[in-house]
Amino acid sequence: MVNLQERPSAITKITNLQEKFHYELCGMYDAECRFLESQQMMLQCELNNQLRSLVETHIRETEQQIRNLEQVFSTIGQQPKRINCDVAAALVSEGQKCLLLTSDNSSLLNLSLAGALAKVENFEVISYQGLITGAEHMKQKEVVKLLQQNLQQEQQTAQKIEQHIPQLFQEASNRK
Repeated sequence: MVNLQERPSAITKITNLQEKFHYELCGMYDAECRFLESQQMMLQCELNNQLRSLVETHIRETEQQIRNLEQVFSTIGQQPKRINCDVAAALVSEGQKCLLLTSDNSSLLNLSLAGALAKVENFEVISYQGLITGAEHMKQKEVVKLLQQNLQQEQQTAQKIEQHIPQLFQEASNRK
């Protein structure tokens, strides 16, 4: 449980919808930056061609998503700011742990990384859905449009990963 006395001084109590939206936007900005760094690290691993291609494509998409979030900040009259997203930090940490534990078996490594990516994508999908709902309630049409672009990319990436996982399971089970 979070002790509110231990909150960073940069975070003030949230008292309205705009502040809640801004707080969640800052967390998503942090998450996307963390996920971009971790995807770039994944490319240093021994990935199969399909997974490598998927990660390379999603790195470019994530860079665009970060630019979209920066545009959202601009649209609402705020500077881009990262507020620690504990969920993103935990997902990256879990992915790194799996990477270390499976590094001696490339098929298990690929399966582990795909699983970590799937978790990230599903977190991002639900997060963008929440941000879009908030932006709609604030009647921020341009913000909704930018966030929907990010959501659509995340949904497509999640679907591609999920379609790829059965093949990765097969490869891992064939290599004993």
